[in-house]
Order: sequence, then C-alpha cells, then structure tokens
Amino acid sequence: MTIVLIAVAAYLAAAIWLAADLGRDRAPGLRPWWWLALGGFLLHGGRHLIAWQHSGAADLHLFAALSLVGLGMAALTTLFGARGRMAALGVIVFPIAAATLLAFALHTPRTPEALDWRLQLHAWLALLAYATLAIAALLAVMLWLQERALRRHRIHGWLRALPPLVELETLLFRSITVGFVLLSATLLTGMLFVENLLAQHLVHKTVLSVLSWLVFGGLLVGRWRRGWRGAKAVHWTLVAMALLVLAFFGSKTVLELVLNRVV
Repeated sequence: MTIVLIAVAAYLAAAIWLAADLGRDRAPGLRPWWWLALGGFLLHGGRHLIAWQHSGAADLHLFAALSLVGLGMAALTTLFGARGRMAALGVIVFPIAAATLLAFALHTPRTPEALDWRLQLHAWLALLAYATLAIAALLAVMLWLQERALRRHRIHGWLRALPPLVELETLLFRSITVGFVLLSATLLTGMLFVENLLAQHLVHKTVLSVLSWLVFGGLLVGRWRRGWRGAKAVHWTLVAMALLVLAFFGSKTVLELVLNRVV
C-alpha cells in the first residue's frame, strides 16, 4: 500500500504543479511536474507487476483494467506532454490515474485466470486502445471548450495554455487514428482468438465495440473526404467513446459487481 500512496501523491503533486505552471513562460528542459508524473507512472506500473508476480497471472478484472487504462493514459501524457502544450492534459489525466490506482489497491483482489498468449495479446491491445481513445475524448472536450470560448471571445485562464485550435485538432485526429488502428487489432484478435464471441455474456461487448469502431471509422473517413472538424468531430468522438466505455467497462460492471460473475 505504501507504493500506491506514494504513486497517488506523485500524480496529484504533478497535476497541481502543472496547473500552477499553465500559461507561464517555461525555461527549456523538463519541468518538475514531469519527474513527479514519471515517478507516479513507474510506481503505478510497479504495483501491477508486483500483483502479477504474486498471483502468477495478470489481473484484468474491472478495477485492475480501469487502473491499467489510467496507467496508459498517464504514460501517454507523460511521454508526449514532456514538450509542448499537450501537457495541459495532465491536469485531468494524472488525478484520473491516481483514482484508478487507488480503487484497484482498495478493491478485494480476485484470483486472475491464466490466459494464453493469444488472449493476452487481445486484452493488452484492448487496454491500449481504450487508453489512447480516452486521451482523444479528453482532447475533444478541450477542443469544444476552446471553440466555445473563441465564439464568445472569452479566451482566458487555463484555455490560454492549450495548443492553438489547429494544433489541438491535429492532435485529436492523430490520437483517433492510432486508437482506431489499435481497436481494429483488438476486434481482429477477438474474432481470431476468443471462443464464442457472441455468447450471452460477450454479445453486448462485441456489438457495442463494433458500433464504436464504425463511428470512429466514419469520423476518420469524414475527415479525409469532407474535411470534418470542430463540433462535428467532437460529437462523433464522444459518441464513439461512450459506446466503447459501455462495451467494456459497462459490461464488466454489471457482470462482476451486480451479477458477481468472473469473466
């Protein structure tokens, strides 16, 4: 538990330091918040490795999966926010990572089921896709807030610390593209390696995941063929992410917490 508390403290300190740093002129080089975030990220990952060693298999149940997605989001923000104004995302991402890690540590652990390499590949691809597309969803919210502030001529406070509108939109679509590729690989490995993909306990997850994939794919095609941007891009991104959250974490919540079934 000591590792968890230190990681949570590091994440929160990084978010607070980053929030205080926003909008200020920054000297070249890595800022103190980055080292705090890196420490939190490494300890966060270490906590999962320790649990993996003790149980002999990776725990991918609800709270563990949430924590791993939070870990992925923190890793992406730390790595790509080291330079440039994408770092502003850390004000939101680092507390989310801290909360998911704390929930994982406090939840009564389940005995994880040993998975062969094919199912492990499918699971890790899914977690990477969720983390990447969750970052895209946060970027979409930032894009919406920035556009609304511009229309009202009220750019002030932390909005000044965000990347310019065009750069933010570019970051959004790059994140969606990478996430879409990972989600495509997740669905492909699911079709190849998961038995009874349309069984009763998996059908909701499968259908909602495919719907999310179609929405993200439609958005990328619309961007390529018709130059979709702005509010339309934000709405499509958030709808697709909502479907994805329902597909995985919605179904896991019902199965594990309500029906008390381990899948």
